Amino acid sequence: MFYLDRAATTPVRREVLEAMWPYLTGTFGNPSSTHGVGDAAARGLADARAAVAAVLGCRPAEVVFTTGGTEGANTAVKGIALAAPRGRHVVTSAIEHEAVLESCRYLERFHGFDVTVLPVDAEGLVDPSVLAGALRPDTTLVSIAHADNEIGTVQDVRALAAVAHEVGARFHTDAVQSAPWLPVGLDVLGVDAVSLSGHKLGAPKGTGVLAVRAGVPLEPLLHGGGQERGRRSGTEDVAGAVAVATAFALVAGVQDASASIATATRDAVLDGVLAAVPDAFVTGSRTSRLPGHASFCFPGVNGEAVLVELEQRDVVSSAGSACAAGSTEASHVLTALGLPEDVARTALRLSFDGSLTASDVPVVVRAVRDAVAAVRTLA
Repeated sequence: MFYLDRAATTPVRREVLEAMWPYLTGTFGNPSSTHGVGDAAARGLADARAAVAAVLGCRPAEVVFTTGGTEGANTAVKGIALAAPRGRHVVTSAIEHEAVLESCRYLERFHGFDVTVLPVDAEGLVDPSVLAGALRPDTTLVSIAHADNEIGTVQDVRALAAVAHEVGARFHTDAVQSAPWLPVGLDVLGVDAVSLSGHKLGAPKGTGVLAVRAGVPLEPLLHGGGQERGRRSGTEDVAGAVAVATAFALVAGVQDASASIATATRDAVLDGVLAAVPDAFVTGSRTSRLPGHASFCFPGVNGEAVLVELEQRDVVSSAGSACAAGSTEASHVLTALGLPEDVARTALRLSFDGSLTASDVPVVVRAVRDAVAAVRTLA
């Protein structure tokens, strides 16, 4: 079987499970407790925080452990916007994850914020000059993802953040999809906050990180005992923190080599499918694109039916965001590119790591070709 849905989730790595195990068994204490068992857990939590900080090139105090990308995005968008804002205006893009879009809508509905949603071009890119034209003296936050999960397009976040900073606005980026492939540190990207998810890196679901630059005010979503330096109350999941730290360090150690291999495989998949399937076209950018990410539309073909046919051919894939699976609505990402709704419903996403080899590509391409042909025959 070819598992080509890594943008949705990844299997937990054995090294991660082994690192977690002591904190699920013998070292089970509450890290806030003032006794030996608690101290041992606190040391594990501190070590995990330092390990994440080392990968992100930031201070340990700037690392907040979360339950994943959704909580991280909610905390960044709501927390920064509501904590000593310059004004009540936030800016985002039309292709953001719902965690960001719904957080912005929440600010609009309940706190009187104005929300500007920037358009993207046909490849899903935000133009820095368009962002500059949308900024106002009262803009307090801009949130634009580093890479899109449905179309794989990678934004020039550093350039976009620089535009926001020129007027004094803060900048958050959702780097859930880019973290397995690209450097995502605060300084590398030039941002004030970056949110990450553990289960895209080989850690369990329910783990994540939000890095927030020192000096950036952050109103917490969760109030209580003041854990995570007051930014996220609740007894810390030490095993989860160790898991995401271990997974992140493992990914960072081989990132360049993995990205190089997956980029070559990605291009072979893109070219192979375009050659094999009449009328197919690539969604997103061919040049500013994640390694290991190939996405298409097949006009006139039901995308969900293609997924079923592919699974019968031992290829597991998706139509797009797992968070929108089962929805009858066309993808907001694809319609933002200018695609009609009926075409947007024909989408296919293949997402993989370096384990998909060059010799596997023809097999996958044939499976896609045959699956699309089978659906067209049935139609």
